[in-house]
Amino acid sequence: MHPVLFRLGPITVYSWGFMLAIAVIVGIAGVRKLFTKEGFDPEIVLDLAIVMVISGLVGARLLSICTYEWEMFLANPLMVLYPGSDGIKGLVWYGALLGGFLGFYVYIWRKQLPFWAIADLFAPFAALGYALVRVGCFLAGCCYGNICSLPIGVVFPHVDQFARHPTQLYSSVINLIFFVILLWYLPRRKFPGQVFLLYLIAYSVYRFLIEFLRANLVMFGPFSSSQTYSLVLFGTAIAVYSWKSSKQRLKS
Repeated sequence: MHPVLFRLGPITVYSWGFMLAIAVIVGIAGVRKLFTKEGFDPEIVLDLAIVMVISGLVGARLLSICTYEWEMFLANPLMVLYPGSDGIKGLVWYGALLGGFLGFYVYIWRKQLPFWAIADLFAPFAALGYALVRVGCFLAGCCYGNICSLPIGVVFPHVDQFARHPTQLYSSVINLIFFVILLWYLPRRKFPGQVFLLYLIAYSVYRFLIEFLRANLVMFGPFSSSQTYSLVLFGTAIAVYSWKSSKQRLKS
């Protein structure tokens, strides 16, 4: 694994943080083009991205504490300020999703912008950004899978000497496919919010299934913590999608 890409004097560039930065830059460039095409002001994209990254990191840290480190947090509340030496330990993606979504919603609400229409424009690049960040997870050696005997198995030396599913790369490929499909479907959407909700549905299904291949530390009954969150996300997205599509049918 290569958790550290390179060092420049006192500056250390971590692979996960580097891929996150690439994902943000690519996402901003792509969404700006969609904003211009759809008639929105592209200048607000950078502000939105900054808000979502900050609120997403806060949400990722808080959910990690609630899921994995609650007792440690009670003993030392200041640990919330230290997510880990490599910039990824102590972060949970579903917390990032919730935190980023709340930041996005508050910004859109304050600017009085159409929430669903703008959420659609972000959805494809959310999938692409996720795919890029999972490459960072692979380089950092986190989020690895269970032991496997397949030729594509990868040894993560800091864990053990067994070949394991490279679930990070599986995730990258699947979300790249989501990106292509969502970008293609965007101009064909039937109602505002459809692309965004379709991504949430597709993501929750993918995440629930891939968790069977991942090494999980926290289980809620028969399911991992991420599978439990996926079920909640799937049910919520399906309910909102049904409500939005029924409203669209009544209009037509």
